[in-house]
Amino acid sequence: MSVPAAVSMRNINKRFGKKVIANKDVDLDIYHGEILSLLGENGSGKTTLMNMLSGIYAPDSGEIYVDGKQVTIASPKDAYDLSIGMVHQHFKLIDVFTALENIMIGLPKEETEKKCRKEVEDICSKYGFELDLDKKIYDMTVSEKETLEIVKTLHRGAEVLILDEPTAVLTPQEITKLFTVLRNMKNDGKAIVIITHKLNEVMEISDRISVLRKGENVGTVNKEDTSEQELTEMMVGEKITLDIQRDFVEDKAKRLEVKHLTVKNIEDKKVVDDITFDLYSGEILGIAGISGSGQKELLEAIMGLQKCEEGSSVIYNSTAHGVHELVGLSTKEIIQFGLHLAFVPEDRLGMGLVGNMGMTDNVMLKRYRKGKGPFLHRKQPEATAQKIKDELEVVTPALDYPVRRLSGGNVQKILVGREINNKPTVLMTAYAVRGLDINTSYAIYNLLNEQKKKGVAVIYVGEDLDVLLALSDRILVLCGGKMNGLLDGRTATKEEVGYLMTNLKEGE
Repeated sequence: MSVPAAVSMRNINKRFGKKVIANKDVDLDIYHGEILSLLGENGSGKTTLMNMLSGIYAPDSGEIYVDGKQVTIASPKDAYDLSIGMVHQHFKLIDVFTALENIMIGLPKEETEKKCRKEVEDICSKYGFELDLDKKIYDMTVSEKETLEIVKTLHRGAEVLILDEPTAVLTPQEITKLFTVLRNMKNDGKAIVIITHKLNEVMEISDRISVLRKGENVGTVNKEDTSEQELTEMMVGEKITLDIQRDFVEDKAKRLEVKHLTVKNIEDKKVVDDITFDLYSGEILGIAGISGSGQKELLEAIMGLQKCEEGSSVIYNSTAHGVHELVGLSTKEIIQFGLHLAFVPEDRLGMGLVGNMGMTDNVMLKRYRKGKGPFLHRKQPEATAQKIKDELEVVTPALDYPVRRLSGGNVQKILVGREINNKPTVLMTAYAVRGLDINTSYAIYNLLNEQKKKGVAVIYVGEDLDVLLALSDRILVLCGGKMNGLLDGRTATKEEVGYLMTNLKEGE
């Protein structure tokens, strides 16, 4: 491009400790009036690089230029003063405040509520945002929270906007709305950087794509000059075939009998509505549905984390542990009875792992009640943590390194590895590969298939229909909390599943 870059990063280096090289001699240019996608495997240094641009980290060496002038960015305030803003994957909002109150935090005293409201309404009108400024954060959907974060960043004067995994938890309809807004911003001259793993979205929204691999920038290409296959090869360094194995296990036994399962939310609305199905050993049961169709509540109800309505039943059947009714049992009781259910929740660092703890302590969370006497014994959990690290190739400086500082792929490997290590008879996973790169995603698919071949009954909640069709033996489709179909994964079509996700059967 002949126009000057909004931001130029030159020879950027960043280490964490002696072993972890996050970025090595990275060059990157960002231009006004374009959308640049930053692509790479988990742990390739994408977020770290953008955190240096937004003032979260400082580079160990290298230069940053904004509009041609060399600058030092030592804090997020420095970044905002240079019109650079970043919307992080985990939102920085205060739940009990309204949208407008969150926007006003940190603004000068002379910025009145009336003035701020008018400015924000003008931004929303200009770019096409839909935002209720008087709505409390705890009442907002994920999409509304993300919209608020973007609007808040623009209100602070951002001309360079960085979005970290902006579509990770959005529905297809919400993604379409977001992309429309981003194009409006691009046409207004904003420079937009999207950190993502979703190749189909990269090809839809990007003008240029920069690929990082093991902390280095391996190339920048125009969207028109590349393909998903080429980008995949740039990310992993070799040609790979995207093929999910699906073995057929003949010797099956019923593990769960779910009958008339019903769950209500705090507003007394049925979020799981009279669902009945059986789950067998040696199979992967995929669960499809638009986000918010009851997937999360269904798994949590089976695991004892949700209260079920009268008439609900979940029968657990195991050769080793006998027959048990799970409805009415807490998660603690399920574990105490020795029932081998494993659950990989949607919220990795909220419900699954403790972010400030290392691998060993997170393994101990599942084992500490088994210890004898009042003292905690770390030898076995440490050995288990080392085993998970070695077998799943978890990249971490040390077993006691806080897991919240690791990439999303490494966090997910730890969580899945810990649950599998408990030798479950039933393994339930919610969005196990959300936000993960291709290699890590296929590692997770292989782990689930290995469990299936060992006779484990697997439930896989996913949002990628191509993966659900390739991985699942059967697919249960949810629509508005109701069971809208149970299909053979080998014969079902993407169109058939998509239709059942959005159109409740007649009479329902």
